[in-house]
Amino acid sequence: MSNSIRLCLVLHNHQPIGNFDGVFEQAYQDSYLPFLDVYDNYPEIKIGLHTSGPLMEWLDQHHPEYLDRLSAHVAAGRIEIIGGVFHEAILPMIPSRDRIGQIRTYTEWLQNRLGAEIQGMWVPERVWEQQLTADIADAGIRYTLLDDFHFKNAGLPQDSLYGHYVTEEDGKILSVFPGSEKLRYLIPFGAPHETIDYLRDIADKHPNSVVVFGDDGEKFGTWPDTKAHVYDDGWLAQFFDALQANQDWLHTTTLAEAIDNTTPQGKIYIPEGSYREMTEWVMPVEQQNEYEDLNHELKNDAHWPRIKRFVRGGYWRNFKARYPETDEMYSRMMSVSTRLLAAEQLGTCDAGLIEAARRELYRGQCNCSYWHGAFGGVYLPHLRNAIYNHLIAADNILDQAEHKPASFIEATVADFNFDARQEIKLVDDKLIALFAPAVGGQMYELDVRSICHNLLATLTRRPEAYHRKVLAGPSSNQGDVASIHDRVVFKQEGLDERLQYDSYARKSLIDHFYDNDLSLHTLAQGEAVERGDFVGGAYDAKVLKNPDRIQVQMTRSGNAWGIPIKITKGVTMTAGSSTLEIAYLLEGVPQDKQLHFGVEMNFAGLPSGADDRYFHQNDGQKLGQLGTQLDLHEVQDLAMKDEWLGIDVRWTADRPTSVWANPIETVSQSEGGFELVHQSVALQPHWWIQGDQDGRWSVTMQLHLDTALAESRMPAAELAATH
Repeated sequence: MSNSIRLCLVLHNHQPIGNFDGVFEQAYQDSYLPFLDVYDNYPEIKIGLHTSGPLMEWLDQHHPEYLDRLSAHVAAGRIEIIGGVFHEAILPMIPSRDRIGQIRTYTEWLQNRLGAEIQGMWVPERVWEQQLTADIADAGIRYTLLDDFHFKNAGLPQDSLYGHYVTEEDGKILSVFPGSEKLRYLIPFGAPHETIDYLRDIADKHPNSVVVFGDDGEKFGTWPDTKAHVYDDGWLAQFFDALQANQDWLHTTTLAEAIDNTTPQGKIYIPEGSYREMTEWVMPVEQQNEYEDLNHELKNDAHWPRIKRFVRGGYWRNFKARYPETDEMYSRMMSVSTRLLAAEQLGTCDAGLIEAARRELYRGQCNCSYWHGAFGGVYLPHLRNAIYNHLIAADNILDQAEHKPASFIEATVADFNFDARQEIKLVDDKLIALFAPAVGGQMYELDVRSICHNLLATLTRRPEAYHRKVLAGPSSNQGDVASIHDRVVFKQEGLDERLQYDSYARKSLIDHFYDNDLSLHTLAQGEAVERGDFVGGAYDAKVLKNPDRIQVQMTRSGNAWGIPIKITKGVTMTAGSSTLEIAYLLEGVPQDKQLHFGVEMNFAGLPSGADDRYFHQNDGQKLGQLGTQLDLHEVQDLAMKDEWLGIDVRWTADRPTSVWANPIETVSQSEGGFELVHQSVALQPHWWIQGDQDGRWSVTMQLHLDTALAESRMPAAELAATH
């Protein structure tokens, strides 16, 4: 008889907040349900299962029979339910109070619905920092699992990674298992016998050890080409057959049983990190490319396996530096969390509303929008929109909890995005607007509270390491099932010709000076030359207040074409109104020559490619879908209507002008391959200006955000909550 070992198979099933119902359903049909159907036939095999809160709530609503089946397996001792952060937040990204709250809340939910005793937890994206230990222990968790990569970064050799370790923080202890990277690539992409052979070798060298596989359940059917491989071609049944055939030495067990029946390998303190691929994705583009080249050059070097274990990538938190859009969501989330804490401490707020706001906050902490790698992440507009939807909803509920009047307006000056510079926030019962005077005087967030939508959840186009693959073209598939990390598939043709990069953030109230003969085509191709220094320049700012009106006034003395120009722009919000008034005054404008001046505004969450999302004018004339390029002249109004979202964004000006509109699209990667994604609509009124006798030029515009269509479809209770 061979030496025996324990194998812990742990699946992590997850769908993010904001993903489409059809995606949830497809993943259920392709992965979660067929896996359970096959698993039912192997009563002697035990597994661990972590299902994220967003997915679990969806399953409870749409397929409660699936959860009933899980509950029966839990009662039989076949499936151990692994707990975690209810809405799958990256733990270092959220405050300690929210970490503990999310873990405890999900433990309670799982106990009530599945009858499960929760002892362990899944760490989202395996993003680890040592100080998390105390919070996890305080939340009632005995153990977790990370990748063996974490342990190697702590200095442990591969031969020491077949068991669990104890770690400690502030006197609180936690057991931690290393998950096998080798098994992550073998299962389900290698033949079953390859996994058996690998485990047999471990058993011979390290008898009575514990080996852990922990990875995405979507690998079993949802990832490209895996449904046919895992189910139609019988890989999963063959794998379970192989496990049963070798059960005299290969014992499938749960992590809880492994903790109870094996002694710790020792104590360890684990450096910050994530799984290996994540630490590569967070690095700057140049470093990613250099790492990939180095890995390619050295992969056949006999010394590389010994060297590679000392090579570390980047630090997860730097996604907030790589992607300002991530940092904006993070900062907004922190603002809501801080406000919720303050409301709790008042002691006078309705407890039910506090808990409702907390649920929205937790949902707004779901991690997938906050990073980017082999998955769409921050590049997916519907996921970004979902984060803001829940954070804005939390603010709306807190207004009720704090007994805000039906109509109010307020302004706050503070460092809202933690960059050591002051931002300005205007809030009334209809809108929330945030301005960054130090960064071009831009408006970087505009929340329409009735529909919980941030119209400035845009994305700037930037280089990515994988763009080299886009330029090289798709790879041929030889029929093998490839890991999602290795596939090069184009979902549209001509993507190599669609790569464009922005030199500034795609926000609003961006002040441009252009060549007089600039065309829309040149602008849309990203080839416009900036002739002023206002786009990213610092503006001085002040707030002017009346009882029912507040204006943010921003001023910069700069130059265009070497000519000293002073721009003053004021944005006025009126209590109870869904209209922003935007006034510009330019001083020092020549009287004897024309300067080409434009004010760029970008609007997100208004997709292209649908007939019910279109440009129109006040006279009722439709001008095409929102992906259309428009070059209009002598107009004073233009609107963008999204009938599905139920909003009509109307721009007007007090003088005739020319207007450009064009879509902003990115080439990014997702599970299915490289794809073109509509990120925003760039709307830009522009003028060839000359100064009056005093060298002044001015214009007043209005931005009216009409959500009457959306409100007409809301249930009475929901409508009341938004007013």
